Amino acid sequence: MSHRDLKRGSFRPNSCDLRVALQWLLRGIDWAPIQLRKDCTWTAELLATTALLWAWSDELTLVDRFWAVRRIVLHLFPQSGEVAHTYQAFTKILRRWTTELVGLLQRTLRERMQRDLADCWFVLGFVMFGVDGSRAELPRTRSHERAYSSSRKKRCSGKRRRRKKASGRHWKKSNSPQLWLTTMWHVGTGLPWDWRIGPADSSERAHLLEMLSALPEGSLVAADAGFAGYEYTRAVLDSGRHLLLRVGSHVRLLKNLGYARESANTVYLWPQREAKRRQPPLVLRLVVAHDGKHPVYLVTSLVSKRQLTDRQVVELYARRWGVELFYRHLKQTFQRRKLRSARAENARLEMEWSLTGLWAMALYALPVLQARGIPPQRLSVAGTLRGFRRLLRDYLHPIEQGCRLRDRIRLAVIDEYERKNKTSRGYPRKKQERPPRAPIITKASTTQIQWTQLLLQNG
Repeated sequence: MSHRDLKRGSFRPNSCDLRVALQWLLRGIDWAPIQLRKDCTWTAELLATTALLWAWSDELTLVDRFWAVRRIVLHLFPQSGEVAHTYQAFTKILRRWTTELVGLLQRTLRERMQRDLADCWFVLGFVMFGVDGSRAELPRTRSHERAYSSSRKKRCSGKRRRRKKASGRHWKKSNSPQLWLTTMWHVGTGLPWDWRIGPADSSERAHLLEMLSALPEGSLVAADAGFAGYEYTRAVLDSGRHLLLRVGSHVRLLKNLGYARESANTVYLWPQREAKRRQPPLVLRLVVAHDGKHPVYLVTSLVSKRQLTDRQVVELYARRWGVELFYRHLKQTFQRRKLRSARAENARLEMEWSLTGLWAMALYALPVLQARGIPPQRLSVAGTLRGFRRLLRDYLHPIEQGCRLRDRIRLAVIDEYERKNKTSRGYPRKKQERPPRAPIITKASTTQIQWTQLLLQNG
């Protein structure tokens, strides 16, 4: 029997669950800062809703996603009238307001994380974040090459130009446009907190400095060896946050400097250039662990073992690995390894709303699992995504018994089966990167000790 033959009042389409999810995610947002033109057919809430649905859609092209989502929006909000009639009009207004809309959504989602996921907010007593960068492929268009390619600002001499021409295809592939993404990821909930987007040669350490102000006071930031450096380490510590950092042979550390009360693991980060500028040394604690193959050298600004033991330091750094899994969800599960936008400004839109959509979808699912006592680490992003996309495809179909969105989310759980160790397999594209070697640790010289005494005397 067709659902049209059901009695009035008994028919509830899947769009009802979709409306409930969107209302929950957007509840409490003050849209007043978004001042659209009086003759505009959009409202700020309608535009944000359309952008989220556009990010969740699984249509193959961005234009098809827009048309599929437009039908859903007109069904959910029939009183809204006619919205944009073309994909170009949609992206034009979205480019104008994405920064403000994403900012409002970020603040709201962060508040929801602290309120609705309070049990997962702290990890060993700290609000912990992992930070890392990754690249996303872009179509090879002139717009992307001018905006994102690493060779966009370089001018070559005649000899180098001839060498590039001779290398031909290999050089073109190595300079293909890529978008750089640096993400601040909350360890306790497994959700993103903030991000920065830039060209392929962007500095992830500079992105970290831009995101510091959005972190809660006293939070702990864990990063890999690529974030080491006096300037960046000091900026994190001066901001009132703590740092947990992996270091390698590119870092020089001092011991027996006498600047602070020392223990066996006390080291100092004090490059020669900063010492000559009379900048203070940074007091850190060195922890050496082993990952089963190689030693791992960690430094932290939490110098007292009463705050964190060595074992807890190693455990916290191991939790940072979740940011790598987040990138796998974004690129593989959410299919954002290569973006589809042909224009540079639209590629940024696509990535911004992809991150926001993935964040919102996972945040809606976590309280459902938390009510069942399931930790955030067992959330299946693939299963949650299938649940949302099923609603988008069948938004006019009646809700089947046991197939509501929350029912599907309850089943979106990773099993507890322990997989076998696959590290010995010879994958053809497996990274063979050399692990960071031990940092260079030397005893402080007489001159350095004298400089330290002068710093202590001058306050």
